[in-house]
Amino acid sequence: MSTPRVAVLGTGANGAGIGADLVRAGHDVTFIEQWPAHVEAMRRHGVRVEMPHATITTPVTVKHLCEVAELRDPFDLVFVLVKAYDTRWASELIRPLVAHDGLVVGLQNGMQLDDMAEIIGLERTLGAVIEVTSNMFEPGVVERQSTPERSWFAIGSMHPSTIGREEEAASVLRAAGTVEISPNIRSSKWMKLVANAAELVPSAILDLPLGDAVRLTGMREFMIATGQEAVRTCLATGSRLMPIFGMTEADLAEPDDYAVTLLDRVLTDYTLPSTRTTVLQDWMKGRRSEVNEINGFVVREQRRLGGSAPLNERVVDLALRIEAGELEARPENLALLLAG
Repeated sequence: MSTPRVAVLGTGANGAGIGADLVRAGHDVTFIEQWPAHVEAMRRHGVRVEMPHATITTPVTVKHLCEVAELRDPFDLVFVLVKAYDTRWASELIRPLVAHDGLVVGLQNGMQLDDMAEIIGLERTLGAVIEVTSNMFEPGVVERQSTPERSWFAIGSMHPSTIGREEEAASVLRAAGTVEISPNIRSSKWMKLVANAAELVPSAILDLPLGDAVRLTGMREFMIATGQEAVRTCLATGSRLMPIFGMTEADLAEPDDYAVTLLDRVLTDYTLPSTRTTVLQDWMKGRRSEVNEINGFVVREQRRLGGSAPLNERVVDLALRIEAGELEARPENLALLLAG
């Protein structure tokens, strides 16, 4: 079997670190990136990945988005790590370059697997869950806080045509962390959304690293309750609780306890004192966040079902006010989160 041609579409903090792992494992990898300064830095110096106990620089092949139209050889495997709100255009961008029997894997937050499948095709799309902690504030430099030994992924089929092919992607991705095959990837992605709804945006609203935010009086309880709203929404849509991040079926006994267990797992296994969520990193860079694709998704699904998710609604409202410049992210916003 020939070596698969791999593309990593979106090489920010997580994408660059994961892509570098694949390159060092001997895979044929092309980076595709939209930040010009980052592209040039990687071309000149490679990707420098700074981990707690080691720093590794890896030469990589990288293309800017504007150069994708110049590519001709199809990719056998594409890992997509763009923001959730960029999924549709990114899928359209890469679709002509996916081999007819290739696979595209969305290593993203949010529930955009249907958007990707609609464009790429169910027969070429796999769903995935990612738990990797990284920061990026300088072009070409990744601060990777969860080393490959502590990084976790799940990959799963969405359609009968791809059942049995999950290992094709998993075998490559294992260079970057532990990879499990999920028998119900939609439910597994819901589980990650539960974790994200509880911690990504709420802690960013306070402009604090995750570990600092959760220690404020009332914040842990708010995070848990926000996650519990997401759990109840997940179950109402017909999905089920799934063990992720190395959890077991025993962790699923009580739905309301699941959000507690999941938050504790994130804080214990994937959080360092300096860990800032991806939402806070986006705001620090002047970018909009994925709040509409995370907490907003919970709100929309509840409305569709005739219910409500008031805590997630509050998170969305405050986040959008921050992005509109009407409110500043700061610790004092704790009172607004806990209001009512």
